[in-house]
Amino acid sequence: MNLSGKVAVVTGAGQGIGEGYVKGLAKLGVKVVVADINAEQGERVASEIKKAGGEAMFIKVDVSSEASATALAKQVHDKYGHIDYLVNNAALFGNLDFNPLMTVELSYLNKVISVNMLGAVVMTRAVAPYMPSGGAIVNQSSTAAWMHYDYYSITKLAVNGITCVLARELGGKGIRVNAIAPGPTDTAALRAKVPQEYLDGMVAQMPIKRLGTPEDLLKALVFLLSDDASWVTGLIMNVDGGQLMRA
Repeated sequence: MNLSGKVAVVTGAGQGIGEGYVKGLAKLGVKVVVADINAEQGERVASEIKKAGGEAMFIKVDVSSEASATALAKQVHDKYGHIDYLVNNAALFGNLDFNPLMTVELSYLNKVISVNMLGAVVMTRAVAPYMPSGGAIVNQSSTAAWMHYDYYSITKLAVNGITCVLARELGGKGIRVNAIAPGPTDTAALRAKVPQEYLDGMVAQMPIKRLGTPEDLLKALVFLLSDDASWVTGLIMNVDGGQLMRA
């Protein structure tokens, strides 16, 4: 699973799982683009990668904006000449207002959809033209997709469908599209959103009784990006300690 020298764009890379992704990929010799709407956090992550000896650049992006995504793709192409990998990780979660679907303001619901669901489409449309055959895209889903709790769940279920459709559309160009569905992963966003007693209850029911870590997800990401997964596309890979089992 040698990724050295490849170019990867990772959205939502200024914190949490996305930060774990770019730092892990950089250690493997990947030239990483830290893409985030939060400039302060994104610049911090890129700086820390460079200080550790990796190659990184920060680009501010709004994944719901076609103009912003297109500008990012062009900037990366101008610097490197191509883009090997895209990781569509950006999503509203830690600061998300969870309201009932029957009462949430439609303007807010549309905002969530534009980032959590359509962001993967917007970024893929912008980046794919610069991807060579053998390129790979990984979308960030969630086990929430099958739990039917709220509109966050809906957007992640939609990401699964988008992943499969894009896998069909881009397969002829030699580009693979897969998704990772994390279970409860120990990040600041999760801790801020989910009470400890609820987390304890979830973990107690899981076969592997612990929260996941960004490192757990990184291992799956590296496989799906690598040529070792050259015949894998349209896969939604659960990385969740057995939280959800689908026969």
